[in-house]
Amino acid sequence: MSVGFFVDWNGDLRTTDDPGGGYSCDVDLPVRYVAVKNKNGVTIHEATFYRHQADLDKARITAKLVPGSHPWGSPKEGY
Repeated sequence: MSVGFFVDWNGDLRTTDDPGGGYSCDVDLPVRYVAVKNKNGVTIHEATFYRHQADLDKARITAKLVPGSHPWGSPKEGY
């Protein structure tokens, strides 16, 4: 798998090798696509793949990088 970055549904930046929440990532490099999947293999989020910080800068993405231990939602949303 290619290691890089994507933006989650809360607008946080995550790495493809540690998306957190018990999820995993499938990356399609030619189209710069990330499919975030649950433990059953169901796609629960789709995002654009960014390989390097320079790619994020070029896209003007200033989201905060969060570790995999950071929850995917808020307590109000049941996460």
